[in-house]
Amino acid sequence: MAASGKYNDRLFFTEKLLEWHAGHHRPMPWKGERDPYLVWLSEIILQQTRVEQGLPYFEKFKAAYPTVRHLADAPEDEVMKFWEGLGYYSRARNLHAAAKQIAYELNGTFPATYEGIRSLKGVGDYTAAAIASFAFDLPHAVVDGNVYRVLARYFGIGQPIDSSEGKKRFAQLAQQLLEISDLGFRISAASLPKSEIPNPKSNHNQAIMDFGAMHCTPAAPKCPTCPMKPHCEAFQQQNTAQLPVKSKKPERRQRFFNYLIINQNGNFFIKKRTEKDIWQNLYDFPLIETATLPDDRNDLTGHVIFRQWFGENGWRLVRVSAPIKQQLTHQRIIATFCEMEVEDDFSPKKAGWQKVEKEKLSDFAFPKIIDLYFQKKFLPLEIF
Repeated sequence: MAASGKYNDRLFFTEKLLEWHAGHHRPMPWKGERDPYLVWLSEIILQQTRVEQGLPYFEKFKAAYPTVRHLADAPEDEVMKFWEGLGYYSRARNLHAAAKQIAYELNGTFPATYEGIRSLKGVGDYTAAAIASFAFDLPHAVVDGNVYRVLARYFGIGQPIDSSEGKKRFAQLAQQLLEISDLGFRISAASLPKSEIPNPKSNHNQAIMDFGAMHCTPAAPKCPTCPMKPHCEAFQQQNTAQLPVKSKKPERRQRFFNYLIINQNGNFFIKKRTEKDIWQNLYDFPLIETATLPDDRNDLTGHVIFRQWFGENGWRLVRVSAPIKQQLTHQRIIATFCEMEVEDDFSPKKAGWQKVEKEKLSDFAFPKIIDLYFQKKFLPLEIF
């Protein structure tokens, strides 16, 4: 009897979900898209990104790189520049690498199986399921943040969604719901001509994600008008705000960057971040990382690295900006920008620096914290 009850709860869920979705479409340019390249592009852009922020990037990439080969053939610096401001730059590097896989190793043919899609650089379980479902209508359930939230609340699951056991449980449940939904659809559509039958698997996946994004929202979910509430455990137990559960977040590491804005007759030195660290393959200015922010000019100009690079003479520190902060997932960056002038005969003591005219700095992809500095037109605030 209990098993039957569970099935009925799941059947009720899938029926009400599809009824709700029939009247609540969330318009987005990639919805209904069957080109796997464009589905993949949209999914990568939307990883850890709000739709409103990702939409213009999708349109920009689609226009600049209409096919996977266009993207594969593009210079990496150009791809990174297009991605600038979207954050989580490993996505852009993986996107470019996967485009090369498809274009050069698979002869431009996008993989048409879950396993083939999953083998692409930067494609995880969720993204592979989404592409398989939306582009090929394959029977793979998607589980993103919206899906976790909807399932945790409706079924009253208190298991942490970021634990290995929790991920497995939610994935299995999502797959079972997809199968129930697909079976119900095939029964109801049995009398329809084949040409009129839509894509039930992608429709179910889109419905549950839209429901989480539009109705069962993180804050202030629309419980009073929710079609699920008669069977929703969180609503019945009045603990909607407590679900889903996440494990304790790790503490964020704090780092202090002292960027050196080295002016040599209107030209400035920049470098590419090639080391395995944040913002890999983006450009920034030469920097000295310290344990804390310097208290005064002598703390900075007396630093052993500063002395190695510039010596005692031939330079002048003009001003130092007030701190600028950027919050990353696991790090907090606090940076100052130290504007300085050097003489004509100055040459870098460190490999990899390149000299660029001020007007051409905008040709390079920089992390957000440097864009903030640019937006303030080379910060005039002096702290010491």
